[in-house]
Amino acid sequence: MKTLLYFENENALKKSGIGRALRHQMKALSTNDVEFTLNKKDDFDIAHINTYFLRSQKLLKKCHKKGKKVVVHGHSTFEDFRKSFRLYKLMEPAFDNMLKRMYSKADVIITPTPYSKKLIENYPFVKCPVYAISNGIDLDEYSYKEEKVKKFKKYFNIKENDKVVMGVGLFFERKGILDFFEIARKMPDVKFIWFGNLARILVPLKILRAIKNRPSNVIMPGYIDGDIIKGAYLASNLVLFPSLEETEGIVALEALASKTPLLVRDIGVFDPWLVDNKNCLKAKTNEEFIKKINYALNNDLSAIVEEGYKVAKEREISRVGKQIKEVYKTLLD
Repeated sequence: MKTLLYFENENALKKSGIGRALRHQMKALSTNDVEFTLNKKDDFDIAHINTYFLRSQKLLKKCHKKGKKVVVHGHSTFEDFRKSFRLYKLMEPAFDNMLKRMYSKADVIITPTPYSKKLIENYPFVKCPVYAISNGIDLDEYSYKEEKVKKFKKYFNIKENDKVVMGVGLFFERKGILDFFEIARKMPDVKFIWFGNLARILVPLKILRAIKNRPSNVIMPGYIDGDIIKGAYLASNLVLFPSLEETEGIVALEALASKTPLLVRDIGVFDPWLVDNKNCLKAKTNEEFIKKINYALNNDLSAIVEEGYKVAKEREISRVGKQIKEVYKTLLD
């Protein structure tokens, strides 16, 4: 059994959660002895397509003509496309058509959570089986290493008594970046760091204005990979993930794997696997976020953190690979 892992426009998407998901797929399959290729010209038995653009649609059609099975990865839904980037309303019909063409013709759809599984199953054009399999997390990458912490603190000049709240995401409105700024504005004694960026032409004007007028305690270093951001996960007092819509939210998994307290918005995608005051903290309004942040900064959350790490372990890369392998087998039986 050999699989083609296909990812269109890799350079444009590699900084997104979808880009990290592809890297996780590669390691997940490797740890489960599943042979794969990234070259669509190679011979393969199954195409596992992670994108929905024109070349992805052509590949799906070509695979079916040759009698090859196709897995489409449900990274996106109609719901999480909304309020993402500038002119999304104009692009929405085209995006809807792309999803319809891919999801309606897939032999199997894999999507990260029971929440996104339910959304996709309810689309009237989806007729194939839909499996909920996490994007996974590489626990080793987020295990504590003092060198990573030192690099982070040096890069941002973090002092011993500084309180740090970090967020990660593209400059999408649905990522909750506007709320992140407003929360920070009301907590001037806390350092807030937002990791991520987006091509300026795609950033909504109100986001650009908000970035320009953000409070002085918000640091925006742009996209940073490697030891510095991993050190940030390890050394921050809290990971704040105020996203309004997700299919999983890989930032949440990275926080859990880092054993750092996680505060998420109370939205459907996190049910039932994230539970308030058990393995994370949840809030709905900015007032609730501020209250929960103050609680996290002034209380011992080690029990919650340990429960959160158990959630990450359940979604460890090798386990995810085993589940994907079983789906592949159903297609070839």
